Amino acid sequence: MTALAIEVEGLVKRFGDVVAVDGLDLAVRTGACLGLLGPNGAGKTTTVEILEGLQRPTAGRVSVLGRSWDREAAAIRSRIGVALQETRFHEKLTVEETVTLFRSFYPRGVAVDRVIAQVALEEKRHARYGTLSGGQKQRLALAVGLVADPELLFLDEPTTGLDPSSRRDLWTVIEALKGRGRTVVLTTHYMEEAAVLCDDIVIVDHGKVVARGTPSELVHSLGGDHLVEFVAEPALPAEALAAVPGLSGQRRREDTVTLSVQALHEAVPAVLRIAEAHGSRLSRLSTRAATLDDVFLALTGRTIAEAEA
Repeated sequence: MTALAIEVEGLVKRFGDVVAVDGLDLAVRTGACLGLLGPNGAGKTTTVEILEGLQRPTAGRVSVLGRSWDREAAAIRSRIGVALQETRFHEKLTVEETVTLFRSFYPRGVAVDRVIAQVALEEKRHARYGTLSGGQKQRLALAVGLVADPELLFLDEPTTGLDPSSRRDLWTVIEALKGRGRTVVLTTHYMEEAAVLCDDIVIVDHGKVVARGTPSELVHSLGGDHLVEFVAEPALPAEALAAVPGLSGQRRREDTVTLSVQALHEAVPAVLRIAEAHGSRLSRLSTRAATLDDVFLALTGRTIAEAEA
């Protein structure tokens, strides 16, 4: 049986009358990358801050690397790395000076030169923090999280606000870390990011777990690997669409109908035949692979963007 790096049971966190985390259970396998997904305000960051020892839970049990923050905080702190949602370092310190400073906090860890190379900042090692781009600052924050060679690394929204190129650069660093057998806990609201990086995913909404599984398991939970989306005028009845081959589910949002299907080459011609039989005109028709965003929509009735709004 694979050991667990993190075990959480019945986690609750209240801020006055606001319940940020509401009875959350969590298990993270050693050597795996767990994605904690959900919109801003879902309770992801609060959960991670409790796991990092930055906040105390209102209720529940939390075990990190087999230890408790109440009794063994120093032992945990020496074995974890943290890259916060937003990190500020001294504007006048260089990349090398910043990494050297944080390396000095730990009895063991990675050589400064090696960790700078690991996050691809060799050319900026003598550049002051204040002159770095957003992507370079995020890579420096990751370097600080890696400098102790942690067994467990927490990454809270590490690519928020980055351009696509910088985001993918960070993905490469995280993939390399996974390749070394380290455990990673990643919070994000980018579903594509979670699908690429994570072995296991927990989707959180309003402080509760609404789904968990591997990326493929969650997508398959929709019942079909493909989606057919269309707008028909007049609308096609649900009973008629039930005849579409390989149909595993359908939902309607305003004028758009989305069908979960197994085989597009069978489903699309069937939709066209049904529309013709009912005298309906398709003003829009598209197909695509199902994603984790569709899972969230199916579970909550809204997209991540709508939930954040």
